Amino acid sequence: MSRTIKRISTDNPSLYAFEINGKVVAEDMESMAKTMNAAFDTHDGKVDMMLVFFNYDGSELGASLDTDVITARFRALTNVDKYVIVGAPDTAESLLELLGKVLPVEADTFALSELDQACKLVGIPRETMNAYLTS
Repeated sequence: MSRTIKRISTDNPSLYAFEINGKVVAEDMESMAKTMNAAFDTHDGKVDMMLVFFNYDGSELGASLDTDVITARFRALTNVDKYVIVGAPDTAESLLELLGKVLPVEADTFALSELDQACKLVGIPRETMNAYLTS
């Protein structure tokens, strides 16, 4: 992953978790999309996806127009089971805009203070996320 989207390691091979920190650029979206397209190719069943936001500052114009990003969005419709978002932007408009750019599936959303609940939903220990929390 590049600088604003980083993969979070978990012990669950069907969970793809990402930290999003700052302003997302096209390179970041493309890299995450390639990771997800590879996941869709590798797994027989559906995968879970978790996005954890820290200091999200939107995305650059055109970041979601890459072919890999568009492909991942459509493939997510049939390949993502649980889609969990933690610490999303405050306004609903920002959230809907981001969701449309990343994956067009129904999301479970949590505040950063509810990270325990989000981890439980995707079946990982809360301790897995400790290295990614910024205070």
